[in-house]
Amino acid sequence: MSEIKTEKQGKLIVFSAPSGSGKTTIVRHLLKQPELNLEFSISATSREKRGNEIHGKDYYYLSLSEFKNRIKNDEFLEWEEVYRDNFYGTLKTEIARIWAKGKHVIFDIDVSGGLRIKRKFPKQTLAVFVKPPDLNELVRRLKERGEESEDKISMRVAKAPAELATAPLFDAIVVNTDLEHALEKAYKLVDDFIKE
Repeated sequence: MSEIKTEKQGKLIVFSAPSGSGKTTIVRHLLKQPELNLEFSISATSREKRGNEIHGKDYYYLSLSEFKNRIKNDEFLEWEEVYRDNFYGTLKTEIARIWAKGKHVIFDIDVSGGLRIKRKFPKQTLAVFVKPPDLNELVRRLKERGEESEDKISMRVAKAPAELATAPLFDAIVVNTDLEHALEKAYKLVDDFIKE
């Protein structure tokens, strides 16, 4: 664990899923439960801000060259070029910042990044895959958001089957057919893991 410089170490809770599965809704719900003692890991990205997003709250927005420099300097716990020139990653300093506060880290992260964290910290990480009921529902949810162009939605949907295929590699799967049920299951998984 020498790569993250901090005295205290908590747990790492990873939620991954194809876009539109509901992982962000689940993560936001868990963050509102004070007894879980969670803090959100803010990812770094080279993509442009969307809508009302705020630097340091939604993401750490880095230029493409700054992101690549930080990769060279080994500043990321994990990173990936999700789409061409669209990099996402978790800065090691972000984990150290949260652990220093005595909290557990919760991630809302793509499938590859989630599995990379699990591989690096197998015992400290709970990796949960959030599954949509089916692909049609995924498409409906992405369109309903109204945040992205048809092209972007098509790109996300094209990626979904490969992402869904990784579900068995995770510690647990939450099928988000009914949101209340999904929230309850996610809470129980996290609560049990933190108490271990």
